[in-house]
Amino acid sequence: MGKRMNKFKFLPHTADIKFVAYGKTLNKVFENAVMATFNAMYKGRVKSKIKKKISVSGEDLDSLLYNLLERAIILVDAEDFLVSKLKIKIDNKNMMLTGELYGDKIKNYPVGLSIKAVTYNDMFVKKISGVWKCQVVLDV
Repeated sequence: MGKRMNKFKFLPHTADIKFVAYGKTLNKVFENAVMATFNAMYKGRVKSKIKKKISVSGEDLDSLLYNLLERAIILVDAEDFLVSKLKIKIDNKNMMLTGELYGDKIKNYPVGLSIKAVTYNDMFVKKISGVWKCQVVLDV
């Protein structure tokens, strides 16, 4: 009798990036989360040649952060935009966020990683010992 063949095999694969961002304010932790997302794609310095306005809303802080990061990733895919810095303002009462993103065309940089999506997996936004902290998992 011949050797039995396996039907399938799981292989090691890293398909996610998980990070924690910090900030003294809620605005700052959201800004740092966007910067961490873009730093996952390109670790170098990006010029601030282009300005984009952004506005998102959410049901709570988690969904507000999710929607912000999703919008930032859409800018990469739809407008070839890579963020260098940003300034946002959160209206906590109405769960609204407005701001400005600065950056450049992605084609000008050797980007090594593509982010497919933001996930709610292990996501949180909370204040711990006077410091805002958020955790995000990105699907790459």
